[in-house]
Amino acid sequence: MARKILGVIVGYVVMALLVFLTFSVAYLVMGANHAFKPGTYDVSLRWTALSFVLSLIAAIVGGYTCALIARSTRAAQVLAGIVLVLGIIIAIPAITGSDTRPNTRPADVPNMQAMQNARTPAWVAILNPIVGVVGVLVGASIRQKTTEGA
Repeated sequence: MARKILGVIVGYVVMALLVFLTFSVAYLVMGANHAFKPGTYDVSLRWTALSFVLSLIAAIVGGYTCALIARSTRAAQVLAGIVLVLGIIIAIPAITGSDTRPNTRPADVPNMQAMQNARTPAWVAILNPIVGVVGVLVGASIRQKTTEGA
């Protein structure tokens, strides 16, 4: 049981670190003018597409890590459930339109400020947790197949 709990925790931490690191590098490479629409914190289509790819990769690695440590795909299913619930909670402001953060963006925005103020369309906020769940389950499945093949 402890191994399964550890797998879920480490899998989630791995996902969070990968998202933070890859998004930070992507933002530094792209810059504010390509990550956002002009003068706003509304994310660009380019950023949206890249974020789906990076999120999927992070979720696959997180699911794989979870299944590796837990030695169980059930633990990865729990991780996928956590990703879904947290993703829905995070999506609520975008879906309900209750986001009160500023939307006017200066030309040069530091990475942390950009992360705090970035606004995604409701459809992106809805898809993000789904991408996370799919990625976690795919990662666990890959781990299971490598175990079965050994």
